[in-house]
Amino acid sequence: MSHVIAEIASQPECWSQALELTPEGLPEPGERVAVVGCGTSLYIAQAYAALREAAGLGETDAFAASELPEARSYDRVLAITRSGTTTEVLDALARTRAAATTAITGDLATPVTTAAGTVVDLSFADEKSVVQTRFATTALVLLRAHLGQAPADLPEQARTAVLDELPEEAVRAEQFTFLGTDWTVGLAHEAALKLREASGSWTESYPAMEYRHGPISISAPGRVVWFFGAPPAGLLEQVRATGATAVSSGLDPLADLVRAQRLAVALAERRGLDPDQPRNLTRSIILDQP
Repeated sequence: MSHVIAEIASQPECWSQALELTPEGLPEPGERVAVVGCGTSLYIAQAYAALREAAGLGETDAFAASELPEARSYDRVLAITRSGTTTEVLDALARTRAAATTAITGDLATPVTTAAGTVVDLSFADEKSVVQTRFATTALVLLRAHLGQAPADLPEQARTAVLDELPEEAVRAEQFTFLGTDWTVGLAHEAALKLREASGSWTESYPAMEYRHGPISISAPGRVVWFFGAPPAGLLEQVRATGATAVSSGLDPLADLVRAQRLAVALAERRGLDPDQPRNLTRSIILDQP
C-alpha cells in the first residue's frame, strides 16, 4: 500500500483530533490577516480566507508566500507549511511588517518554529508521501473549528468519503474540470492539483460561474465536471448538455475533497504511476539563496 492511500484513509481520525484542539495564535476577530502558503497550502489558505471574511471576522487575504505584499499592513500573517522548511514561506515571515505571525506546521524540528512568533503543532497529521492530503485537510478542519464553522459530524462524513465507490465515469475519464463557489474555489484548485501531481491528468479549476465563460468549450463525452458544493442554478444542466459527466455530492465540500484525493490515486494506479512520488516534485521546495 502506498503512503498516500494510508494517509487519505486516516483523515477521519486526524479531523477528530483537530476538532479537539484549542491552539493559541490563530487570528482573532477584527484582526486584518494575510494567510500564506505554497501549492496545496495556498489553496487551503484561499478557502480559509473566504470563510473568515464571509463570517465578518475581519479582512482576510490569501497569497502565494512569494507574493505577500511588503507594503500592505496586516495585524497577523498566518503561514501554512507542512514541512516547515519552504523557502518562500520562511522569507515571507522574515519580511512581513505584521505585528504577529503564526505558522501551522507538521514538523516542529524545522526553521519555521523560530521564524514565526507562534507555532501550531499538527505533527500528528504529517505525511510521508510527497503528495499532501491529510495535513492540508486537517489544517482546514482546525481553522473552520476556530471560526465556529466545522460541523460536528465532519469526521463521519470523511469516513463516508473514504469508503464510497468512486464514479466509474470519473475513473475512466480523460479530462477533469473542478468548480467551486466562495470558499470551495480553493478546494477546486486543490483537487485539480492532486490529480496533476499524482496521476499527471489534464485538470482545470475555476470559480463555478466562470466555467461558462470559456472553459465549458472543452467539456465533452469522456470528460468530467466536478462541483464542490451545490452547483449554481442552471449550470448542472449546461454541463450535462455538453455530454460531460457531472459529479456533485451531498457531503460537506471538504469531505468531498477526500473523494477527489482517492480519484487521483486511482488514476495514478490505472496509469502505472507511483502516487507517492510525483514527477519533478519533492516534499519541500528549498531554493538556493542569492
